[in-house]
Amino acid sequence: MSDWQAVAAHDNAQWCDAMCRAHGRPGTFTDRAWTNPVRTPPLYPDAVTLSPAATAADVLDHIDAGPGASVKDSFATLDLPGFEVLFEAWWLHRDAPERAEATWEVVRDEAALARWEAACGVADLFRPALLEEVTVVHAPAEGCGAVLTATGPAVGVSNVFGDPDVAWPGVLAMAAELFPGRPLVGYESDPEPALRHGFTTTGPLRVWLKS
Repeated sequence: MSDWQAVAAHDNAQWCDAMCRAHGRPGTFTDRAWTNPVRTPPLYPDAVTLSPAATAADVLDHIDAGPGASVKDSFATLDLPGFEVLFEAWWLHRDAPERAEATWEVVRDEAALARWEAACGVADLFRPALLEEVTVVHAPAEGCGAVLTATGPAVGVSNVFGDPDVAWPGVLAMAAELFPGRPLVGYESDPEPALRHGFTTTGPLRVWLKS
């Protein structure tokens, strides 16, 4: 495990908690995991492990572990009886990008957020309250966007959409403009586009689903 893998896992858990709080469903943090006792919004896990020492009990005892439950196993170390691996992915890290021309816009209001959601292909998931905690960026003319979260020593990059070779340079430019000097972390099930733009993989993760 690299330190950046742990940083990425913590940032991702903070992002999941922000999403849940925007829906009125706050989670709970311990040293080993972030968990939510009620079912989380679509596409978001009910638990995120924060340490490779986390056990099945650290997550399953603190969530609704019935059908539909999901767990982000941040270090690919868990054995969860009754769950199946939904997908595997890789944590990513990149040194702070250099400043470049940043032409994307920051989403600042509900109307702009609705346009971002439509371009991203989701609906009624990203609530306006999120704009107080995270940075949503958009290039409407290019059909690209992303979310930036600055919860620790690195800036988390998630929800990147659009042509990868347009989206990733745009994300880097906005991160450098808004958070100068900060390294970046995130995860992707297909890391190749990010690797082409300076990221490296730092470790595996799995998402488990109870059918």
